[in-house]
Amino acid sequence: MPNPTTTNPTTDAADLPAALQRLVDQAVRSRRVQGVLLGVESNDGSTSVRVAAGDLRSDAPYFIASITKMFTSAVILQLVDEGRLHLEDRVIRLMPDLDLTGLHRYRGIDRTADLAIHHLLHQTSGLADYFDDGIEEHLANGEDRGYSIRDTVDLSRIAGAAFPPGGRDGRRSLYSDTNYQLLTGVIEAVTGQRYAEAVAERILEPLNLTDTYVFPDTTDRPSPQGLRSGGRPLSIPQALASERGAGGIVSTLDDQLRFSRSFHHGDVFSGGLDRAVPRWNRVQNVAIGYGHGVMRYRLPRWLTGRRVPEMFGHSGSTASFLFHVPDLDCHVAGTFNQFAEPARPFRLLPRVAATIAAAQRA
Repeated sequence: MPNPTTTNPTTDAADLPAALQRLVDQAVRSRRVQGVLLGVESNDGSTSVRVAAGDLRSDAPYFIASITKMFTSAVILQLVDEGRLHLEDRVIRLMPDLDLTGLHRYRGIDRTADLAIHHLLHQTSGLADYFDDGIEEHLANGEDRGYSIRDTVDLSRIAGAAFPPGGRDGRRSLYSDTNYQLLTGVIEAVTGQRYAEAVAERILEPLNLTDTYVFPDTTDRPSPQGLRSGGRPLSIPQALASERGAGGIVSTLDDQLRFSRSFHHGDVFSGGLDRAVPRWNRVQNVAIGYGHGVMRYRLPRWLTGRRVPEMFGHSGSTASFLFHVPDLDCHVAGTFNQFAEPARPFRLLPRVAATIAAAQRA
């Protein structure tokens, strides 16, 4: 991930929409960026801004990609609250109809029977990522294909595990979409519902997220804004429908910000953020930690030269982002809506935070 840049703007609170608009206008002038959406909302609703640049509309739905994992995690933690599931439950016992033999083979030993729900939630399973190891390159090239949970298991099995479940100290992490495909199967096995039905009944309807759905929805829903790979339109409906609980939800800025408030404050499952994060495990790089379906984005001062507030939420492969910034008492949502350079949000977010902080000081 390239080093983020931060600014120290002077922004009057009344000028916050204009300042955020300037940020997205600048971002859309970057190479291979055709559009940017950005929404900011304070916890009390006194600050509420939506801006857009390029070919994206601030009120239209978009694919949130791996932010979907927060929804999946929320359903799992609800089932734990209800006593229908335990974080220590072994995955292989919950899905007897899915052949998981040899899925987790490390140094010649099949450790699949040791995989527990918390390993999947916390990205500590060691399982290979079917998306990186067999799907992503095809999709980026516009080669649409559908795949089942069984297909993702087969791809992960072929790639092999990176370490035993949890690693030797229980804290080793490897970001893998395979974990959340398996959690999709767990949700369906425990509830007896399709993943889309469980999410709708447990999250979308209670929170009144009327413009959010698991793709593809059979009801009359507005189509999501078209994805791109660099400057090229990308049509991959079969693959997007196959992402399920790992990355298959469509939403809007308004619904994303409402979901973020509810998730972090404990309105979806007991405990909120504190419950979702028993501890942070570092994944990918020094700035990203992972909890139960939640990323922590924390930039060390030695990297930036100034303090950047911690952010909690998730990003996605379409350069989508949804983060709570407790120090600023606000939530930030948005997307670049394309597969090129999914790390782009992590360059934008520090600048957004600096702009909000300046407005709050004014």
